[in-house]
Amino acid sequence: RIGMETSLRYAMQMVISSSLVAEKRKSAEVELEDIKRVYTLFVDVKRSTQFLMEYQNEFMYNELGDSSDDDDDGDDEEEDS
Repeated sequence: RIGMETSLRYAMQMVISSSLVAEKRKSAEVELEDIKRVYTLFVDVKRSTQFLMEYQNEFMYNELGDSSDDDDDGDDEEEDS
């Protein structure tokens, strides 16, 4: 299913990473739980883009935010004269 919804490269990386997780468990077979664990750790382009769009207003350098902040240079300290 992951191979059909994502790129072949991502699917292959999932298989390899899942194999490493299974090996760490000292198992000879990759199980569904290994794949689920790797799936939660690594995101594909589609999920990454969805995350960025969902949380874009919370990033430090949000260019799609309010234009009222454009004239602020980011220095909150007052200059001593």
